[in-house]
Amino acid sequence: MTFTLIGQYIVLSVIGFTLFGIGLGFFATPSTDAALSNVPDDEAGAAAGIYKMASSLGNAIGVAVSAALYVAAQAMDPATIRSWGLFIGNQENVGLRFGGAVGILFNLLMVVVAIIAIMVTVPDERPVKRPEVPATPSIGS
Repeated sequence: MTFTLIGQYIVLSVIGFTLFGIGLGFFATPSTDAALSNVPDDEAGAAAGIYKMASSLGNAIGVAVSAALYVAAQAMDPATIRSWGLFIGNQENVGLRFGGAVGILFNLLMVVVAIIAIMVTVPDERPVKRPEVPATPSIGS
């Protein structure tokens, strides 16, 4: 979106945030359900806490890396960026726009890596549940 003009940027931002909200709504509950589906009931609280902590930690690291790439890319020489001819419109803020593009492209790369990881690690079929067998009573109690 850093390649667009202000009017286009506003429209794309509204569409992007709308899709983000819808996607998060469709992702959050099934993701938690899938992560906790094979956890015994007595360990569900601890498992949910670990899942949420890992999710929050991943979000924090992702934001930190994206911000670091943004800052590093915007420090590039503006004349070099202009010579590539990537940006139209105002050229005074080309460093900021390039930094934003690098940050967004990194996020896109992470989405592709996540999709590949899901395709590789998530099994196609659910494991067959074994019937629950009552525990044998302990001797002497």
